[in-house]
Amino acid sequence: MKKILSTLALLASALLLHAQSTTIDSGYRPPTYPSRLALFKSYPNSTSDVVFLGNSITAGVDWNELLQLPQARNRGISGDITFGVLQRLDEVTEGHPAKVFILIGINDIGRDIPDSLILRNYEWMIRRIQMASPRTKIYFQTLLPTNNTFTQHKEHYNKDEHILAVNQGIKRLTEQYHITLVDLHPHFLDKNGKLDASYTMDGLHLNDRGYQVWKAVLQPYL
Repeated sequence: MKKILSTLALLASALLLHAQSTTIDSGYRPPTYPSRLALFKSYPNSTSDVVFLGNSITAGVDWNELLQLPQARNRGISGDITFGVLQRLDEVTEGHPAKVFILIGINDIGRDIPDSLILRNYEWMIRRIQMASPRTKIYFQTLLPTNNTFTQHKEHYNKDEHILAVNQGIKRLTEQYHITLVDLHPHFLDKNGKLDASYTMDGLHLNDRGYQVWKAVLQPYL
């Protein structure tokens, strides 16, 4: 009976998400999405996998090399949004991985998707993972800051209040669902509250120094 009620609750949540997403660009998928997803599906799964799930910031590093962790699996797609992650989440859960580290949402903010809807999508991710792969440990990471002194990604800059609001929502969700918070955001700030220029090449994505900071933050959770 509990499983039936949980399923009905998830279906109701999905219908609500669909209704709310009809006025925004929820159907956007980056050009590489189909080929990347097909590649992910071609790989073997293992219950020892440690999955890094996200967008270009996740896709931009070889996690095996960075962490010296053979079981690390990169499931980042450049340009992806929370709706795209939800669409491909079954590819992650079907293997019942040991851990999933999630960092997604900055492209939603760049596309002016409401904070409340981003948070609803996060909740949907958490609940789906917990239902489909209950032994998988979920690690939800806060969004990184940006730096508007660069010029390449103007749609992402000057939205600090949205980043902070979404990060506060992530913290509430990790408490509500008893999953682990990885609070990346403060580790990347400069004295002006921006993404430290020494950690980025364009005010959005990380360079080698930035990934080393991320590595250090992750070490206690590996």
